Amino acid sequence: MKNIIIAPVGDNMGALFVGLREFPTERIILLSPESRLDEAEKVKDDLDKFKISTKIIEIKGNVWEDIFAKVAEIKKLEKDRNIIINTATGDRTTTCAATSAAFVNGLKAISVEGNEAMLLPVLKFSYYKILTDKKLNILNLLYKENCCASLEELSKRANMSLPLISYHINGTLKSEGLKELGLVETIEKKGKIDIKLTTMGRLLIKGYVN
Repeated sequence: MKNIIIAPVGDNMGALFVGLREFPTERIILLSPESRLDEAEKVKDDLDKFKISTKIIEIKGNVWEDIFAKVAEIKKLEKDRNIIINTATGDRTTTCAATSAAFVNGLKAISVEGNEAMLLPVLKFSYYKILTDKKLNILNLLYKENCCASLEELSKRANMSLPLISYHINGTLKSEGLKELGLVETIEKKGKIDIKLTTMGRLLIKGYVN
């Protein structure tokens, strides 16, 4: 079965053609920031010579959020197809975002070293399977504007005791907290602990992460 290749348009577009040699390709979807649309069109013209159908999707606004949104949308539309993300074609930001999007969606991903393409491990898991209702409630509260300036405020809004809030945030040896899962981060300010969602936490609440 031929593959659908998703590739961010970035600093190393030659890696796209390296990947094509090892992974039979039916169609390519290029995720391009506005500043690289001309480059994406040139790549599309080159691919047309090989009779490979190519679609360009523009990435707008927050690069991380839009790449996650586009990958989630493509996965939903192409649910019965074999999708591979070529993570090697982008710049530093888009490569990281594409790799993370592949990881959380359980999609195959490749990297390229020199003239060799390598299939990265497929790590399938769902945040929703490991997050309890209380942890999800905390994330939803933190997603709202003006929440929360401290653990004490979060404790009141969540209607949980301060020790319980700390447990869900920091976890224990036997249970991962939201910090270890990479969904929240804490900063000490004037003797109080300020807590906010990470990019991954925001993406999860928006529904771009499975």
